[in-house]
Amino acid sequence: RTHTMTVISDAVEAKCKSDLGATFVECVDLTDGSCDGNAKLELVVVSEKFEGVPLLKRHRTVNTALEDLMPQIHALTIKAWTPAQYESKE
Repeated sequence: RTHTMTVISDAVEAKCKSDLGATFVECVDLTDGSCDGNAKLELVVVSEKFEGVPLLKRHRTVNTALEDLMPQIHALTIKAWTPAQYESKE
């Protein structure tokens, strides 16, 4: 990862924790140089705020939280899980 991409990953993780009350966040930078300098990220975010919320609305909630960072992101894969869903994946 380049230094800039690390900064983006860290910023995404911090935003998810502060705005979504995430209990677990992992943002993996998969940038491969084909994204015109923008980040290609894979995000796992676990929050109780996702309880009873449909998948599409969870993704919209994450996108809204990351709105300020989106100009620097080329592609974002989101896995937005409740704590129970996350535990079942382990």
